[in-house]
Amino acid sequence: MAIDTPHIVSPIAVFDLDGTLADTAGDLVGTLNVILDREGLAPLPVAKARDMIGAGARALIERGFEAAGKELAPAYLDELFRQFMVHYGENICVRTQLYPGVAAALDRLEEAGFILAVCTNKVEEHSVKLLDELGVGRRFAANCGRDTFPYFKPDPRHLTLTIERAGGSPSRAVMIGDSRTDIVTAKNAGIPVIAVPFGYTEVPVRELGPDLVIDHFDDLFAAVQAVMRPLAA
Repeated sequence: MAIDTPHIVSPIAVFDLDGTLADTAGDLVGTLNVILDREGLAPLPVAKARDMIGAGARALIERGFEAAGKELAPAYLDELFRQFMVHYGENICVRTQLYPGVAAALDRLEEAGFILAVCTNKVEEHSVKLLDELGVGRRFAANCGRDTFPYFKPDPRHLTLTIERAGGSPSRAVMIGDSRTDIVTAKNAGIPVIAVPFGYTEVPVRELGPDLVIDHFDDLFAAVQAVMRPLAA
């Protein structure tokens, strides 16, 4: 008589994109500056505008206009958002680069049997295009953006549905992100979260209560083992 063996679900690592896997500030602020220039406003240095990133393109435009001292009507924001999305989609990987150690960290996780996925508040089309241009798109079993589901971060269903789409289980998952949004999303889903401190956040991630913080992707695998043990051991 055949004996049924339990199906073992592979562990899964879910990554945020902007400020986590890739430094996208140059292209996001570059697009913002195109919009500002069209409105006769001075461009913003990337170093000054980095902290404006993280809440989406609409918020970035609003913050850019606020910094320039110009009011922005909601209806006009819709038009500028449309222009932003078109220009950014056409210039999505001019200055953007993966953070140091990302490729090797993905290799190590895959070697250990992890499924990889992306859960981002970028629109899915842009997320897919960017990761393909960076040469890592095919490594992710799911790449789910703000518009993939009816829910987006910090709603935990964005994360749990991403895990489901990738073929993983929340009970064997870990989230890696750079912001309050990522940390809150993971905590609300009951999933351990590792934060990186070099992304886009108004509050230092160490003050936001992630399970662990890593300063370099070389430390990711050990951190994942620590927060998921014994499941990923």
